[in-house]
Amino acid sequence: MDINSITKIIMEIRPGAGGDEATIFAGDLARMYQKFAAKKGWNFVMADDLGSSKTFVARIGGAGVYNELKQESGTHRVQRVPKTEKAGRVHTSTATVAVMPEVEAKEVLINPNDLEVTFCRAGGPGGQNVNKVESAVRILHKPTGIVVSSRVERAQHANREAALSILRAKLFEMQQQKESQAIGANRKELVGTADRSEKIRTYNFPDDRITDHRYNVKVHNIEKVLEGDLDMLLKKINKTPEQK
Repeated sequence: MDINSITKIIMEIRPGAGGDEATIFAGDLARMYQKFAAKKGWNFVMADDLGSSKTFVARIGGAGVYNELKQESGTHRVQRVPKTEKAGRVHTSTATVAVMPEVEAKEVLINPNDLEVTFCRAGGPGGQNVNKVESAVRILHKPTGIVVSSRVERAQHANREAALSILRAKLFEMQQQKESQAIGANRKELVGTADRSEKIRTYNFPDDRITDHRYNVKVHNIEKVLEGDLDMLLKKINKTPEQK
């Protein structure tokens, strides 16, 4: 698959170490990527927003989207004073980001007998009608144990297609990992274990500095980056010798 031709991706953001602050940080990252997508003119649709799994899953579409965001996969670390911290101490928390190409159904064949599909009420905003119809979809892929869900669409069939798209992306990623020793057979090698010591990037609020540890790239003005100006960092990364 030519990465330059990939125009649709699945992005998964999961809280790591740090409790409630890690969940808040995962939300900050999700909003950052959403605002960055808006600046790029990409389509950004949240397929699942936290819920019981406390995971953000988004479908992003646009020219060059995978090529631009593929470097975001890994453990992101934040160092800051949480709003709930009364003593003013700096806490360290993490969140993992996984970027996967969205693939066509013909590229990943799924046996319907391998799926356990359940429906439930979506909940959330939208008035009483949202809770009257079981439009949210949860799919378990029994051979791998992968669970995906979608609840943002109004129609049940639309949520089912969105969930299947996420599942295909994850299965395709697993196939690619098995085929490449460089990537490895374990998905943890892509997103990391979310341990505080394992990170690709650190957002240091006291010093107002973002450091990408893979390429030794640093930028300041964290708030501007979190508001969607991710190009400040990505352009520096793409200029490093490792990216040539």
